[in-house]
Amino acid sequence: MPGSSQRKGAIRKKPRGNPTAGSGGRVRRGLEGKGPTPKAVDRVKHPAHKRAKAKERAKERERTRRPARKDGDSTVEWVYGRNPVVEALRAGVPVAALHVAEGTERDARLREAMLIAVEHGISILEVPRTELDRVTAGGAHQGVAVQIPPYEYAHPDDLLDRAHDLHEVPLVVALDGVTDPRNLGAITRSAAAFGAHGVLVPERRTASMSASAWKTSAGAAARIPVARATNLNRALKSYKDAGLLVVGLDMGGEVELPELAVATEPLVLVVGSEGKGLTRLVRENCDVIVSIPMTSATESLNAGIATGVALYEISRRRGLM
Repeated sequence: MPGSSQRKGAIRKKPRGNPTAGSGGRVRRGLEGKGPTPKAVDRVKHPAHKRAKAKERAKERERTRRPARKDGDSTVEWVYGRNPVVEALRAGVPVAALHVAEGTERDARLREAMLIAVEHGISILEVPRTELDRVTAGGAHQGVAVQIPPYEYAHPDDLLDRAHDLHEVPLVVALDGVTDPRNLGAITRSAAAFGAHGVLVPERRTASMSASAWKTSAGAAARIPVARATNLNRALKSYKDAGLLVVGLDMGGEVELPELAVATEPLVLVVGSEGKGLTRLVRENCDVIVSIPMTSATESLNAGIATGVALYEISRRRGLM
């Protein structure tokens, strides 16, 4: 019979493996589902997983870096520009070192800065101009900068003590929501120029006396104290208890600046932000709201300029100008 393995000369071919053995369940298990496909980020060899790991490593490196400076930290601040540097040195601001860029022209201001530094034992370091560009974040340093410690704020009561020690009628400038350090510097400069006894800033939601404020003040921050209050409204109430009148400077005030009859009295001049003006609680604490008359209703002044105008008028009425 064809195909019969029993015929003469036929060769029996043995099957591979063990034909009597079962699969042991391998076939059944192979047909079973393996569950949902893992997310790409969980698959070790997938690019998404590698990107996620790289982000984790970057975050870890960021956590191990030195944290950014906060108020009260001992990190060095920088004051740069020839006039601010000379003013700071004249006023005896504690300076760590005077940095001068290589090849800087030595005019009268720079020579004076170097002379004061030598007299007070302050180190003078000649550095590449690129180094000053780096530490001042590309600011207009004019080839000179000084290291100073973070600003030490006065207590609000110190401003009144200063007026009493000088036997003068107290005049304090308080800021409500002024967040631009350049405005703070400009206001500090105006306060020093027009006879105020200090500037008061709240602890939160306001500009701090940073290097930018120092530069704008042109060193005036070394001649006039800047105090910090934990709560501005409580500080204003304390001033009122001490006999000072609280005058708010804001648009739409009930009194125009030339008509401010109380200018010769002990005053706290409160300045709000250019955008929002005085906050509600501060406005309620004011004894009078004064505004600056202008020729056009659409024009407005920023906080620094408005404060300078108001302080000039108060100083004029007090006979100081």
